[in-house]
Amino acid sequence: MRSFGSRNPIPIGISGIVVLGLAFTVAMFADDLPIIGGGTSYSAEFSETAGLGPDDEVRIAGVKVGEVSDLDLEGDRVVVTFKVKDAWVGDRTSAAIKIKTVLGQKYLALDPAGREVLDPADRIPRERTAAPYDVLEAFQGLAETTNEIDTVQLAQSFEVISQTFADTPRDVRAALTGLQSLSKTISSRDGQLAQLLTNTRKISKTLAERDAEVVKLLEDGNLLLAEVTKRREAISTLLSGTQALATELKGLVDDNNEQLAPVLASLDRLTDMLARNQEELAAGLRNLAPFVRLFNNAVGSGRWFDNYICGLVPPTTGGLNPKGCLA
Repeated sequence: MRSFGSRNPIPIGISGIVVLGLAFTVAMFADDLPIIGGGTSYSAEFSETAGLGPDDEVRIAGVKVGEVSDLDLEGDRVVVTFKVKDAWVGDRTSAAIKIKTVLGQKYLALDPAGREVLDPADRIPRERTAAPYDVLEAFQGLAETTNEIDTVQLAQSFEVISQTFADTPRDVRAALTGLQSLSKTISSRDGQLAQLLTNTRKISKTLAERDAEVVKLLEDGNLLLAEVTKRREAISTLLSGTQALATELKGLVDDNNEQLAPVLASLDRLTDMLARNQEELAAGLRNLAPFVRLFNNAVGSGRWFDNYICGLVPPTTGGLNPKGCLA
């Protein structure tokens, strides 16, 4: 048998490159593999996307079983491709785009039905799919439609109707009079109503643009509440321990009240004395400072006192101490 070093390196190098290329390809498309991938790919036809996007959740009975892969427009319908893992999908399964949060985030809900497993090549037809009504789009459409209404002409129309039915019975005439008052109120508040609807449209647009941030905030709030719920027992134990400690301290004070009372009284008298002699204590500390400084100078030269005694030798002319203590 030939050794590895004696073999031709060219075929070995080509084989290694081919193996590495295959491994790289498998790694890049691992999610599309039927066994180790992200699940089985299915598709469904919808009349509109209704805000659904890639990476949105796919749920069955409220449990996440996959994600939306892609959305394609084919004529008058939208084809939604999604993956489902570890879940049974029947050949009569229906799909619906539902609202996940109040801010408009969506998810794809599946209702498995049928006797056979759904073939991934077969689409869920539009007859078994449903799209929700978008509240944000409704508000935007309401604002645009209301802005196009001629309120002056509407008020005049109500007045003409009221005048036409002026000779009708009292009940009808009262109703039309109220209708006329309503038209005048709408006409007089035209500017405020238009401003209100404009602000509503701005708010809905801002919420739609900041949907991801607000959803993230709500999710973080849910995580915080969940963590507080998990730590509820620990917090309850802490509060119970604090209450027990307070009870023990109260009992300790009650048991030692006779011994603590004289001590507290003496401490009170001591603090009163210190307060009365505060100025004297301050003056003593000020006078103590020079002594401490000179004492440190006297003993700071070694293991002896360094001192100077004045007047031990009488002053002499030309002698040892000519100036005396004035030197």
